[in-house]
Amino acid sequence: MHGDTREVRRGEGLDWPALAAYLRWHLADGDIPGLRLDAEMEVSQFPGGHSNLTYLVRFGGAELVVRRPPLGPVPPRAHDMAREFRWLSALHPVFPLVPRPYLLCEDLSVLGCVFYVMERRRGIVVRGEEPLPLAGHPDVRRRLSEAVVDTLAELHRVDVTTAPLADLGKPIGFLDRQVRGWRERWERSKLDEVAAMDSMALWLAAHQPPDALDPAVVHGDFKIDNVLLDPLQPARLVAVFDWEMAALGDPLIDLGILLAYWTPLDGAGEPDALTGVTGREGYLNREQLIDRYAAVSGRDLSDIAYFEAFALFKIAVVIQQIYYRFRRGQTDDPRFAGLGERVVALAARAEQLANQK
Repeated sequence: MHGDTREVRRGEGLDWPALAAYLRWHLADGDIPGLRLDAEMEVSQFPGGHSNLTYLVRFGGAELVVRRPPLGPVPPRAHDMAREFRWLSALHPVFPLVPRPYLLCEDLSVLGCVFYVMERRRGIVVRGEEPLPLAGHPDVRRRLSEAVVDTLAELHRVDVTTAPLADLGKPIGFLDRQVRGWRERWERSKLDEVAAMDSMALWLAAHQPPDALDPAVVHGDFKIDNVLLDPLQPARLVAVFDWEMAALGDPLIDLGILLAYWTPLDGAGEPDALTGVTGREGYLNREQLIDRYAAVSGRDLSDIAYFEAFALFKIAVVIQQIYYRFRRGQTDDPRFAGLGERVVALAARAEQLANQK
């Protein structure tokens, strides 16, 4: 395996000969540094995430990343690989932290699904545990926190008034579509009654702020484990991943997501599994994170509690959709068995925020 990848999980293999043939047909030696299409194709899998499947493909000295939707039925308009590819293509030239996309395959006869191929970037990811360059270094943790916030503000400064970005979304009505869409997804994926989720769905609709006057690129899932860090300078970002939910709209959606995954409201140890490493010494606390974004972006954050509550609701729905697939037998991945409890915990956190507003 190659550092941050593992053997392909049971049941998540693809038609490797068909993929190899497709890549050999659509690429040429020299297109990518080190690419040797006469070499045997090697495959491993990136183990993180619970949704889309991401693989590392090696041909000679070249590494390619292949990304496809999850196995089994998926919610309507979710896991749209063609859409994500178009966003990567539009963003890479103006926001270089976006990996370069290479190929989009919409021919279902190849792998039975739409998939795309992009460049591999190397670095370290902060997930359940800190990598060694961060562990025990409060000064580096603080610089990383600042770099994450500054990168988010930089993304939100990208000009969205001209093509091709201007053609990829409709900022007017964005928040209304988000709230309505995630409420509908909750209803479609609900298996058990969760009173807090139902009440939050009503609260979000009733307290919705107006459209942003200065819309921006919205990543949609901006969090510390969706950025890649330079191993030699871990406070420096080398990539931002997972652009599946990218849109044009209110950038506070992203800040809400970042806060939802940051240090929780009342300390570590909550059962929703969103608590990561950011409660440790050196990381910005929630107030410092908000203050830094406000200072760097110049945006009004008076409604930030609403956006964090929405983020918690949205994350709960995403988890519920995965849990629904598990309960309906569409996947047997054992990681998904306890996701129902996370939904309940997230809904309680969202209600806590709503009650404070």
